[in-house]
Amino acid sequence: MRPIQRVLLASLLALFCLLLLPGQTAQAEPGDVVLKRYSPSLGDFPPATFPHWIHQMQYKCPACHDALFKMRAGSSRISMNDILAGKFCGKCHNGNVAFASTFTTCNRCHRR
Repeated sequence: MRPIQRVLLASLLALFCLLLLPGQTAQAEPGDVVLKRYSPSLGDFPPATFPHWIHQMQYKCPACHDALFKMRAGSSRISMNDILAGKFCGKCHNGNVAFASTFTTCNRCHRR
């Protein structure tokens, strides 16, 4: 598959996930990483689901590992403060490379 085809397929899949009907939930896919929450103040806010599979379609492992994330799941403690400061997911999700991680885009990662 050519790179442009992978990007188009990934974009279509992401668009489909965003257009789920109200009341439906996006299910974690095999290979997704559900990030555990560490703050008791979050209450009923859902944990973030990282779609590892869609990122693998666009990037090779060294793009993120070990520079941004340790290779072992759960070994990087990620917080929204870090992301908003341009660390971890925020390195790319800054509005330039990929959609910005802001409080108006919460449901793109934190979904039920």
